[in-house]
Amino acid sequence: MLSRLRDTLFRAITTTRGDSFAAVRIPKEIARDLNITFGMFLAPCDELTKRAEAGVRLAERRAAAMSPKDRNVRELARIEELLAAKGIAWKRLDVAGDEATLAFVTLKTTCEKDELPVVFVSDMPVGGYEALVSADISGELARLVHPL
Repeated sequence: MLSRLRDTLFRAITTTRGDSFAAVRIPKEIARDLNITFGMFLAPCDELTKRAEAGVRLAERRAAAMSPKDRNVRELARIEELLAAKGIAWKRLDVAGDEATLAFVTLKTTCEKDELPVVFVSDMPVGGYEALVSADISGELARLVHPL
């Protein structure tokens, strides 16, 4: 019912019928300007449906972009790039399916599951990407990898 009313009002303000009379044209122009100002509240039914569907798709994409899994994949790529740039050999260990190893890693690094990936040198935890960069800048990473 409301969508049909919106559709009818939209057609009334956008038609050229009666525009030759100022008493009709001016209120229609004001109504069109107000409609645009308030986000096209009055619009054809199919346009409103398209907007609603687009809003749902946008919300889904935003939710997918904010997932911790994607963040972890990007952070892992950054860690691997840094280690490769320093010429440090590394081995990736996927602990997702191994509860015992996951418990060890989270206990040793005092982090949560969603804060992975973390870097270990031997059995010493370095931390995530930020900690790895800090260790590299301070020289600690080189001392851990190449002890004297």
